[in-house]
Amino acid sequence: MSLPPEKASELKQLIHQQLSKMDVHGRIREILAETIREELAPDQQQLSTEDLIKALRRRGIIDDVMKELNFVTDSVDQELPSSPKQTVCFTDRQSTLLKKTNIDPTRRYLYLQVLGGKAFLEHLQEPEPLPGQVCSTFTLCLHFRNQRFRSKPVPCACEPDFHDGFLLEVHRESLGDGTRMADSTTMLSISDPVHMVLIKTDIFGETTLVASYFLEWRSVLGSENGVTSLTVELMGVGTESKVSVGILNIKLEMYPPLNQTLSQEVVNTQLALERQKTAEKERLFLVYAKQWWREYLQIRPSHNSRLVKIFAQDENGINRPVCSYIKPLRAGRLLDTPRQAARFVNVLGYERAPVIGGGGKQEQWCTLLAFLCRNKGDCEDHANLLCSLLLGYGLEAFVCVGTKAKGIPHAWVMTCGTDGTVTFWESLTGHRYIHKPVNPDESPVAEQPKPLYPYRTIGCVFNHQMFLGNCQPSDSVEICVFDLNDESKWKPMSEEAIKSVCAPGATTSLPPFPPLCASTIDASVTSNEIEMQLRLLVSEHRKDLGLTTVWEDQLSYLLSPALASYEFERTTSISAGNEEFQDAIRRAVPDGHTFKGFPIHFVYRNARRAFATCLRSPFCEEIICCRGDQVRLAVRVRVFTYPESACAVWIMFACKYRSVL
Repeated sequence: MSLPPEKASELKQLIHQQLSKMDVHGRIREILAETIREELAPDQQQLSTEDLIKALRRRGIIDDVMKELNFVTDSVDQELPSSPKQTVCFTDRQSTLLKKTNIDPTRRYLYLQVLGGKAFLEHLQEPEPLPGQVCSTFTLCLHFRNQRFRSKPVPCACEPDFHDGFLLEVHRESLGDGTRMADSTTMLSISDPVHMVLIKTDIFGETTLVASYFLEWRSVLGSENGVTSLTVELMGVGTESKVSVGILNIKLEMYPPLNQTLSQEVVNTQLALERQKTAEKERLFLVYAKQWWREYLQIRPSHNSRLVKIFAQDENGINRPVCSYIKPLRAGRLLDTPRQAARFVNVLGYERAPVIGGGGKQEQWCTLLAFLCRNKGDCEDHANLLCSLLLGYGLEAFVCVGTKAKGIPHAWVMTCGTDGTVTFWESLTGHRYIHKPVNPDESPVAEQPKPLYPYRTIGCVFNHQMFLGNCQPSDSVEICVFDLNDESKWKPMSEEAIKSVCAPGATTSLPPFPPLCASTIDASVTSNEIEMQLRLLVSEHRKDLGLTTVWEDQLSYLLSPALASYEFERTTSISAGNEEFQDAIRRAVPDGHTFKGFPIHFVYRNARRAFATCLRSPFCEEIICCRGDQVRLAVRVRVFTYPESACAVWIMFACKYRSVL
């Protein structure tokens, strides 16, 4: 690696200064004189360079110099030339590995270290994992002021071995903080908490939300030298939100060090004032919501049975206005269209909130970070995220709360076009439905539009600014009129009241919305891995049946366009490329042979689980267990990646064989 001339001269100067500081030249002269006296034979006129280097090495001079110079040889990602930030090297004294990160010395940073956990009693009997053994792991996810971090996975244990450091930028230009260095007083007014989410991943790759905690970091502003250590008790989620799941040891440190720290009394007073203001705003909104509900019930007694959801419990069991779960969310360059956003939300896993024992559905509307980190959630979580993304694309979007068939509570998304078109978006499937209301006063013989959507009743609609209760005589979706400006059909809540508790920064109890993260999955590598695993599973299955397996790579390759076409259709609702696929298959299958293919779609990457599901289909089992003359099998896997490492996995099994009558 060549250096520019100015860098080379600078490096030479640094080395020269270090050598002078250690008086290396004087020590070399002493060793040289000593070596000449002791080792130079009478018949030898001079010492070679190799002899001198050996003598210097023997006396430890070279090792001393190298230790003092402390060369760093770790690889560093190439920086963009326009970046004004300096590279600062952080050395962990406990570790020999030097880690580099880009630091702007004019900005303020919070260095948050997680130094182990304890009292995770659920894992008290967990055996120590053997080297190389697959085991359940804990991962800690953090969000602070539009920055997201993830710890290294550590084995689940009573005392999990967390040892991670996160450098959080407190003062950010993108959040309108300006360019001057933030002092203690300025940072005291920054009320954003550090949101910490603990995820457990089992040996099959299934994730579970363990804890969600909002860390108040500003106590460090009142501690000596801007350094403090905390013990954080994590509570469970849902029905276990009052039960401790474990303790984390955390160290907070400001960088650069604070010139002047605040008194702990000032910090505590500020935090108490914020809590007081938040409590007062929430109390006033609750008073208003009760009054609104009384007025709503007076319109029609039957309104009492409608699903009008004003508050919902989050994963910590805290009641929050439903409007606070929505915020216009821009996906940057990760998603290009509203329909692609709907596909992304659809491939995030669906899982109802766990409930211990019977008694129906457990309510749990997750904060966005908990939903994204777990990569799965209930229908309300999907609907809230999709509504936020559609609002980010400039659409007038609302979350609808109502029921599906058999009176099952459900949430979906609605958009209202400028031409009056009302479109329903099913966040769990990505399907879209145009709503055409049925006129109940029409003659029975008149032709009425037949609804294709699965929704039966609707109680309310809401977004980040509006909440409207359905006060039409019937709450049936098919005869509902979605003129949201007509107060005789939709009773609105005061937008000012909603803004007082749901607008960004309105209260300190409002969880901040994290940005989406790009996928870390390599689609090609993952596709190949799953395909190889499926080939092995099919071969073993056929072997158990006493059948041989012959794979045809060319036929497998020809299945790729079909899988790409299926995903394109799911994203755009447009079918394309089917003619070319059919033509290629006709050419690949000789006369007198039969071709069978079976495509299937998953949102997880577990090959064994997918194979077990495929075998439950009689069509797929017929292909995998195909008997006949000149049987050739094919399988193709195509993984399509989306933000947050969500993915759509398409698999097609196929076979061709000679038809024997």
